[in-house]
Amino acid sequence: MKLETKRIETKRLVLRPFRLEDAEDCYRNYCSDPQVTRYLTWPTYTSVEEAHERMRFMQEEYAAGRTWDWAIELRELGQVIGSIGPVSKDDRIDMVHIGYCIGSRWWHQGIMTEAFSAVIEYLFSECGINRIEARHDPNNPHSGDVMKKCGLRYEGTSRQSDRNNQGVCDAAHYAILKEDWLKGKTL
Repeated sequence: MKLETKRIETKRLVLRPFRLEDAEDCYRNYCSDPQVTRYLTWPTYTSVEEAHERMRFMQEEYAAGRTWDWAIELRELGQVIGSIGPVSKDDRIDMVHIGYCIGSRWWHQGIMTEAFSAVIEYLFSECGINRIEARHDPNNPHSGDVMKKCGLRYEGTSRQSDRNNQGVCDAAHYAILKEDWLKGKTL
């Protein structure tokens, strides 16, 4: 399984590796927003320095080949408004688990669906991935809506099996297989 944070372009977005100079956009546009981080596993940033530290860490991870996170840059703004990427993988079954977030000002505009669909296409077409998984807290149903729009199928909910900024929570699991994605492309 060969993964890299290759630049991906869509109609409205540029998905690319994070850069050090993205820290202020990240802080301002989503990392400091408690609405965004409510159901995430990392806390709301309280200073721009936390975003700078994250960007420095990302540069080390990219250099070592340990991460494949994309910055979601909105073309019309030229600013980073979110992130998407594998949070875990299992080489034995060619599977990646995707996590994502986007600033609340850009919710309900189809932007995350556009980003996730592009990442799915890249992972299946170029990286040898066979299964893409994602999960969300059932109290955050809009995240599940993104998964469904991208072709992932609901596989069940595990009770009290996860933890986010709300505490211990249920996890609704979704996945798509490469064969299902290919079938959907031929329809």
